[in-house]
Amino acid sequence: MRAKEKAKPVSRAALAGEADPRLVALSVSIQDDGALYAEDIRGSQAHVTMLAAQGIVPKAVARRIVAALDQVRAEFAAGKVRFDPALEDVHTHVERRLGELVGKDAGYLHAGRSRNDQVALDERLFIVAACDRCDAALERLQRAFLSQARAHEATILPGYTHLQRAQPVSLAHHLLAYVEMFGRDRERFAEVRRRAAISPLGSGALAGTTLKLDREAVAARLGLAGVTRNSLDAVSDRDSAIELSFACALAAVHLSRIGEELVLWTTKEFGFMTLDDAFATGSSLMPQKKNPDVGELARGRAGRALGDLVALLSIVKNLPLSYNRDLQEDKRPLLGGPDALVLTADAVAGAVETATFHADRMEEALGSGEALATDAAEYLVERGVPFREAHEAVGKAAAFATAQGRPMAKLTAPEWKGFHPRFEKDVLRVFDARKSLARRDLPGAPGPRQVRRELARWEKALGKRRS
Repeated sequence: MRAKEKAKPVSRAALAGEADPRLVALSVSIQDDGALYAEDIRGSQAHVTMLAAQGIVPKAVARRIVAALDQVRAEFAAGKVRFDPALEDVHTHVERRLGELVGKDAGYLHAGRSRNDQVALDERLFIVAACDRCDAALERLQRAFLSQARAHEATILPGYTHLQRAQPVSLAHHLLAYVEMFGRDRERFAEVRRRAAISPLGSGALAGTTLKLDREAVAARLGLAGVTRNSLDAVSDRDSAIELSFACALAAVHLSRIGEELVLWTTKEFGFMTLDDAFATGSSLMPQKKNPDVGELARGRAGRALGDLVALLSIVKNLPLSYNRDLQEDKRPLLGGPDALVLTADAVAGAVETATFHADRMEEALGSGEALATDAAEYLVERGVPFREAHEAVGKAAAFATAQGRPMAKLTAPEWKGFHPRFEKDVLRVFDARKSLARRDLPGAPGPRQVRRELARWEKALGKRRS
């Protein structure tokens, strides 16, 4: 391009005159898709290498282009590329700079390729790498929970339903619930990665090309598992972007749940744990306060993740085949989600692994028998009483104890006998939380033997720490 020439948007290359500045402002995407420069350049290098192998581009030219693209990548990374709104997107910025480095030979690069299949490839490469980053962060998070669970096998506390004290569990069992959640999240990211790792390059604008491309060679060079099978679908498909956003959103919701518990458990009302000072903040006004910001931010980030998912679904919901410019708007909700998840997961992992859990306060919260009311009902079931009848009898005992201002564990054997004739003196043995846990020995239950098995299973599953 001559120095005095004004860049013309690629999307208006066949049109007369210049675009209205208002349309240019609306069309520009470089502020968002500029983040895909590395993926764009990687795809271009694989594409031109294939073109040379197929005899479509001279091999010497292809080598020059590949080397020049390495320089362009370095310039992007160093922040040396000046964004020009007239060039609209990352693809055009890369090609413009390539032209400055290798001259008209840069024109070979776009043979057999459209910006439609190019951006579809860029996004898929981004999604594959994003899934790997999210998986690694979630593994670190699992390790933090697993470490604390191993340290607190013997710590007991109330399990909750409706945020009301329900039945005794171990802290290890409670923490392992989050390990399970994040394990499912990791499975989802693996599934997203598998479906995303397919190359759309060669689909052209919508109908492929007459050039004899080797699509499989490009996919292999990029580390992808294969190629898309329908060109119309390939350039307009954003399923992988939506799936990635969904996986991020659900993982963020799980982080929000532990964030809520970090907030609750660190209050003086609960007093179950204390955050390390490195993962809390003070008040600008009240010097006595220690705020659990890490938990609050984890809750807040979930809202953003849910918004990204809804945005992506809304963008594609009414689009006819094939490519439509609406899809340009997918970058902002897609690109920020994975990094936000990684940052949140790492912060929560740090907060959990450095936290102090207060076993005495947790055990104290079990109270004096109310959390073992179900055990009393099951005592009767073991003696042949239908559960509904047993439930009613224990409910009457609970109401009586409340009216008397006495804990259920302090009711006498004759009093229990009055609520049901099948109660005997040994019913008083029911009101021992540790013995109650020991009896809960079904797979998946919080009994100590089962918890030890789950700890060992997860320690084996996670294996050695990644380097």
